[in-house]
Amino acid sequence: MFRRLANIIKGFFGLFISGLEKQNPEALLEVEKENLRRQIAEFNKGLAGHAALCERLMSQVKAESAEITELTAKTSAHLKAGNRKLAGEYALRLQKVKSTHQENVSQMEAAEKTYEELKRARDVAVTTAREKIESLKRTISDTKMHKAMAELNEMAAGMVTEIGGSGDTLNRLEEALREEKEKAAGRSRVARDSIDTTELKAMEAERDALSEMALADFAAEAGIVLEGDAAAGGGGSSPTLENEKTM
Repeated sequence: MFRRLANIIKGFFGLFISGLEKQNPEALLEVEKENLRRQIAEFNKGLAGHAALCERLMSQVKAESAEITELTAKTSAHLKAGNRKLAGEYALRLQKVKSTHQENVSQMEAAEKTYEELKRARDVAVTTAREKIESLKRTISDTKMHKAMAELNEMAAGMVTEIGGSGDTLNRLEEALREEKEKAAGRSRVARDSIDTTELKAMEAERDALSEMALADFAAEAGIVLEGDAAAGGGGSSPTLENEKTM
């Protein structure tokens, strides 16, 4: 019973965590990138240890090669000099060194081959992981873009529906405005027709007569004979107002 309850709790937390992962893909991707960096660092540490072994074997093989060259020379020299016993001891040492050297060369070659394979496997794994991460980043960006486009389309569809639904209101408003415009135009026409133009014409004629009288008084004081007066009096020696204007 407790096991079943524990499974239910685990399942609940699993669903909860899965939901969080779906809602925060960027955070999950960053965690995986950090895990990749940590794994690369650990792998490189092991690879460095293996490279140190290769270097140690390489140094040992070089030292053995130098020793073999030296023992060969000494064995040959003592043999030519007739020191058979000493030449035999050098020959025995040379034989042991050659045997060890051959074994160390095989180990060095195997270690170098393993190092190259490990390095190649690391590079392939890192390249694959990075390509996967970049692909996921593009997928996340595309998903965000599609979500944004979907929201915009839904918003636009909602706006179209709302605008279409408000058509009756707009039509009523247009009709009301047209009625008010027609009423205002009618009032303006009635007011314009109610104006007494006869009185306006009389006032305009009176103003013209006063203007002519004022002009005649000014001309008399200034000694100027107006054009109309000169024609009525048969002419004179004084210049007319029209002549003065021309001059």
